[in-house]
Amino acid sequence: MSTLATAYETCETITRTEARNFYYGIRLLPPAKRTSLCAVYALARRIDDIGDGDLAPAAKTTALAGLKADLSDIDRSTDPVLLAVADTARRYPLPVGAFGELVDGVQMDLDGTRYDTFDQLVGYCRCVAGSVGRLCLGVFGSRADPRASEYADALGIALQQVNILRDIREDLTNNRVYLPAEDLHRFGVRLALDAKGNLVDRDGGLARFIAFAADRARLWYERGLRLLPLLDRRSAACAAAMSGIYRRLLEQIATNPRLVYDRRLSLTGWQKATVAVRAMAGVS
Repeated sequence: MSTLATAYETCETITRTEARNFYYGIRLLPPAKRTSLCAVYALARRIDDIGDGDLAPAAKTTALAGLKADLSDIDRSTDPVLLAVADTARRYPLPVGAFGELVDGVQMDLDGTRYDTFDQLVGYCRCVAGSVGRLCLGVFGSRADPRASEYADALGIALQQVNILRDIREDLTNNRVYLPAEDLHRFGVRLALDAKGNLVDRDGGLARFIAFAADRARLWYERGLRLLPLLDRRSAACAAAMSGIYRRLLEQIATNPRLVYDRRLSLTGWQKATVAVRAMAGVS
């Protein structure tokens, strides 16, 4: 087996093993696009894993800087994941610089950045998720439309907002807060955990904020989903499946915000498969 084929196989194994939600959509693509999107996922996963791993903070920063340097000379790399990404970039208009944005977003996490305004949060979401949306678009391709990249960016930002709402409790446990300070103040929320590690919401202000934020995320979804008609059928199905899983989670959160107080919401394998099947059939 050739070195390049082995590199793509490595990326597909990583994606199949680690992409619990996204692989339901990725497998709907034809083989060439599927392996390339697996390469994109595998590198994005590596960047995330540096941020979430067990290294000391300074070592994580060094590792991220090293990876960013590798990206600047990616065609000379022999690392299997970077090898596959470099080949993908030769075959598709992949905005490789977007991986650098993802690195910047993970560094913001390491720096413990907090967000005073929603606009500041959008900037973070654009780094860690809008970048991935634009990378996916590079593999998907689209009909000529100057707004295609904007829509892909918006769809990634929508997904990240769902992640943030789903993981309020877990993030607070890890001393991370992504909710804008101006929003918390508006709804009178003081984030805290009780003795069992569950979110405290004595007067319902947190629930009201989450419902508000879910409505705001829906608007980003509406904007981002304008991308789908610009894609070919199987790329549209992939994007619809990947975003659809998070959209289902968003609707659960919007219906009952308190669901995130004591658990990490997720869909069952059957529910994810149903979303993928409906996406392939063109049903939202």
